[in-house]
Amino acid sequence: MPPVFFSVVIPTYNRKSVLEKCLQALEAQVFTPNSPIERYELVVVDDGSTDGTVEWLQDNPEMFPHVRVVQQAHKGIAEARNLGVTAAEGDVIVFIDSDVFVLPDCLDNHGLGLDKAAQQGNPKVFTYGQLINTCDFDAPTDAKLKVTDLSAAFFETNNVAIAKHWLIDAGLFDTQFTQYGWEDLEMGVRLKKMGLTVVKCPDAIGYHWHAPFSVEEIPSLIEKEIQRGRMGVVFYQKHPSWEVRMMIQMTWIHQLLWGLLTVGGRLNEKTMTPLLEWIVNQGKPQLAQEIARIFLNWYNVQGVYAAYAELQHDGRKTGP
Repeated sequence: MPPVFFSVVIPTYNRKSVLEKCLQALEAQVFTPNSPIERYELVVVDDGSTDGTVEWLQDNPEMFPHVRVVQQAHKGIAEARNLGVTAAEGDVIVFIDSDVFVLPDCLDNHGLGLDKAAQQGNPKVFTYGQLINTCDFDAPTDAKLKVTDLSAAFFETNNVAIAKHWLIDAGLFDTQFTQYGWEDLEMGVRLKKMGLTVVKCPDAIGYHWHAPFSVEEIPSLIEKEIQRGRMGVVFYQKHPSWEVRMMIQMTWIHQLLWGLLTVGGRLNEKTMTPLLEWIVNQGKPQLAQEIARIFLNWYNVQGVYAAYAELQHDGRKTGP
C-alpha cells in the first residue's frame, strides 16, 4: 500500500475536558519504520458546543498541532460525522469518539492492518480496534479487558479505520438518525452489502471513558433507551430483516427475556434504586450499572414496539 494520509474524525458536543484528554492521546501517536502512514490530521467536528470548546482550541493551537476544527449548529452525530468526512483531507478516515483515549500505537496498528490486507489483495476492508470501557478518568489505561467489552457489531465508530471513498460510495451516514443510537451500525449494513469485510486489530486499543454509574443518571439513561428504540425503528424501516430485528430487540425473544427478568416491568428504577444505591456505596458502580441494564433493556424493548406501533398507525392514517 502506498503511503497514506490518515484523517481522524472526532465529533464532540460540550465535552471540553474529556476532549482534551482524547486529543492529547492522539497527538502522542508514534509510528514504526514500516508504517504506511505518511501523516495524519485530527478533524474535530464541533456540533454546536456551548462550553467554549471551539474558542479553547483556537486559543491553544500549539497544544494540538494536528487539529483542524470544523463547526456546525447542533444537528446530531450523523451530521457531524458526515461533515468530518467531507472536510477530511486524508485517504483513510479513522473514527474516534471524543470520550475515547487511545494508546500511542493505535493509528499505527490500524495502518498496518490495512496495509497487510492490501498486500493480500483485499482492498475492501476496514479495521476495527479494541475498545475497553473504564470509569477511571485519571488512569484509564489501567482498565483490563472484560467480557462486557467484547462486541459482535460489524461496524462501530468508536475506534475504526476505513478508506474515505468507501464511506462516500455508501452515501455517508443517514441523517434520519437524529436521536441516540444505530447510525453507525446502519452504515455497517450498507458496507457489508457492498462486500466490505472487517479486519480486527486488537492492538489498536482505545479506552472508552464514562463517569461512574450513579442513580441520579437513571432518568437520562431511560430516555436514551427510549430514543434508541425510536431510532431502531428507523433502522428497521431501511433494512427490514430478522437480523436487524434482533439487533434492535424487536422480537418476541427480547419481550419474553426482559419481561421475565423484570417481572413484567415490576423490577424498575423505582423498586431497584435502594439496591443500586447500596451497591454503588460498596464501591461497585460497574456492577450496579450492569444490574440496571436489566430494566433499561426493558425500556428499550417497550420503546421500539411503541415507536413501531406509532409508525403503523400513522401509515394507516395517511394511506389510501
